[in-house]
Amino acid sequence: MQMGTTRQRISGAQEAGGAGAVYKVGHLAQESPVTDRYIDFVNSPLGQRLASALGLPQPVPLQRWQPRAPEFPGPVLIEAAPGGELAEAAARALAGLGASVLPASQATAQAGCHALVLDATGVRASGELRVLYDFFHPRLRSLAANARVLVLARPPEEAQRPSEAVASRALEGAVRSIAKELRRGATAQLVYVARGAEEAMASTLRFFASPRSAYVSGQVVRLGVPVDGPASWDPSRPLAGRTAVVTGASRGIGEAIVRVLHREGALVIGVDVPAADEALQRVCNDVDGRALPLDITAPDAGQRIAARAEGRVDLMVHNAGITRDKRLVNMREDQWTSVIEVNLAAQERITEHLLAAGALPHGGRVVCVSSMSGIAGNAGQVNYAASKAGVIGLVQSYAPLLAPLGATINGVAPGFIETQMTAAIPFAIREAGRRMNSLGQGGQPVDVAEAIAWLAHPGSGGVNGQVLRVCGQSWLGA
Repeated sequence: MQMGTTRQRISGAQEAGGAGAVYKVGHLAQESPVTDRYIDFVNSPLGQRLASALGLPQPVPLQRWQPRAPEFPGPVLIEAAPGGELAEAAARALAGLGASVLPASQATAQAGCHALVLDATGVRASGELRVLYDFFHPRLRSLAANARVLVLARPPEEAQRPSEAVASRALEGAVRSIAKELRRGATAQLVYVARGAEEAMASTLRFFASPRSAYVSGQVVRLGVPVDGPASWDPSRPLAGRTAVVTGASRGIGEAIVRVLHREGALVIGVDVPAADEALQRVCNDVDGRALPLDITAPDAGQRIAARAEGRVDLMVHNAGITRDKRLVNMREDQWTSVIEVNLAAQERITEHLLAAGALPHGGRVVCVSSMSGIAGNAGQVNYAASKAGVIGLVQSYAPLLAPLGATINGVAPGFIETQMTAAIPFAIREAGRRMNSLGQGGQPVDVAEAIAWLAHPGSGGVNGQVLRVCGQSWLGA
């Protein structure tokens, strides 16, 4: 059984990973294997004129965060709806992260604004939703390229009256729609902040209000009271002193995860099948990490991972996965079994062992890589979609078990992420995968890695049991 290096390691149309330009992860540069020639063309002088005349989509290259670059490329405007409760805490958190925070009343700062943050916690009835129009209508057109839009609110389940819950839930439709209307690489998110979590917003704002979240849009995130209590960290290396284990680490998305976690300060143990040992050793040597050639379906895989980590796994990233695509009527039994075993059952067994052995400490994190196939389904991938939906079930069912231990478990669901395999996808399918999202392009492996780094952050203890779509707001799925 293979994982990590097989050509079917990740579903080609759903999770393939790189997009044309050189992108940097940590101190190393990787060359993306696939060039998106359409984006290159429509951003050329001739292409811009032609696309405008014909009404063609004009996606722009996404700005991704680079080491030593500013966390926030421009000013951040914040405004609170009447009765808002989060604006001041959000402003403090953003200022502490280095943002230039301005009250929205400073109209001169609107042009070229990098981020708009609306505190909508004061919206307690449907009539008060007008604040969305009043705040965004005069400002969205003048946003900078690759800008960020954030709405902060209280979760509907905390509402004291039905009218509050109605208004809170209405924000989801508004924010998802704003995300689809934004242009030039801008994104929008809704963050529900539970009472008591006001001072735990920093890591979430750091991710969603910065270029780190380049390929994440239209998402709804719930931020609760941190299960591991208040946290402190080195802003430049928040994972310093932590040991991270990443499966499927020798290439593609797994390699990007290794490099980003190393950049954030973690000691990384990369895991992949023995057949991928040469590539695995290269990746791990590059980041001063440790390599562990291992078939994760082995009965003792969890024990061997814990031993390699010397009994302490601060972050377990379940990234390894395979596909064996066939329509169900044509699928062999071994094609079904192998996908379920690698993509789902191995994650369960390894997680169970780490818990039973006490290897996941207070403040520990588990992050599982699911897929848009697990959300929307996909013809020819019944086995794969079942395994990835099962991963979502794993995240949701284990979250209440880990919370009393001061640990969290979350997932990421990549959409079309370009890797070497995208070059082998038929042209029409590849173009559809790239364009069928609000950002009009495929993502890069680093986009998935940045999302995982956010979930792994010491300040993200209030995010538990959630699955974040890294898909550019794909038009497919819920």
